[in-house]
Amino acid sequence: MENKRATGGRYEQMAAAFLQEKGYQILERNYRDRYGEIDLIARDGRYLVFVEVKYRASSANGYPEEAVDARKQARIRHAASYYLYSRRYPEDTPCRFDVVAILGREARLIADAF
Repeated sequence: MENKRATGGRYEQMAAAFLQEKGYQILERNYRDRYGEIDLIARDGRYLVFVEVKYRASSANGYPEEAVDARKQARIRHAASYYLYSRRYPEDTPCRFDVVAILGREARLIADAF
């Protein structure tokens, strides 16, 4: 049986390919700092997009996007703020938070999720 990190990596790879098909340019994968982790950072037109990838084999335990609760959103926002600061992006950089929800083999994009 695969460990969670390997499984997560496989679905993040799937999400990255899914986003690239939609025209996103993937800039970073698995960005980590002391504030948290961001699965994917991408460019979509003029937007810098911070993407959380969630996977569920089935909806028996809820839909994948339901796992991106307020606490998780706060950690992602904090990590995104530090990313912008550390990479010296201008303060007025247009940003967005998207979720790629993978249920079984089907991926859905929830743009501007929070």
